[in-house]
Amino acid sequence: MKHRIGAWLRARVPTREALERNRWVRPFAHRVLRSDLWRFNRRSVPRGIALGLFVGILIPFAHSFVAALTAVFVRANVPVAIAATWTSNPATWVLIFPAAYKIGEAMLHLDRMTGLAPISGTMQHTGSDHLLQRLTGAGLETALGLFVLATVAATVGYLLTSFGWSWWIARKRSQRLAQARLREPAG
Repeated sequence: MKHRIGAWLRARVPTREALERNRWVRPFAHRVLRSDLWRFNRRSVPRGIALGLFVGILIPFAHSFVAALTAVFVRANVPVAIAATWTSNPATWVLIFPAAYKIGEAMLHLDRMTGLAPISGTMQHTGSDHLLQRLTGAGLETALGLFVLATVAATVGYLLTSFGWSWWIARKRSQRLAQARLREPAG
């Protein structure tokens, strides 16, 4: 199973060499192709997952390109960030957009019932409503819902990946220790 996933990822995630040849990446190549952004470690992989999920859900088009460029600034793993954007594809948009609309609508409706400063008013005052609508290409309810979904997915993805990475390393270490104990001469 692990071999199939690795082969599938290798076939779809662009290599550093492929990105070096890409005319859109070439102006940024010296930044995007730094070796530390392509190493798999306990810090860069969870960042890549979180970034890819956030960008993949929030930005409907060119999200792989945006994730790759943003990975430079947050020191995330570039291939992981690109691969994580693929969680939002045409098949998942059928679920994501209606859920985002319902979440945004509920938040704006709840907003009207409270005595606090309304979210919609604050968004209009700061201009963030226009920014979200331009980023997502959707109406205010859907754009707000997409932002919430993207934030929750990125947070959950980061935490699961961090804990999964720690568990995997601890498991590998305990296996190595067990093998070393078996190799020790008795007595």
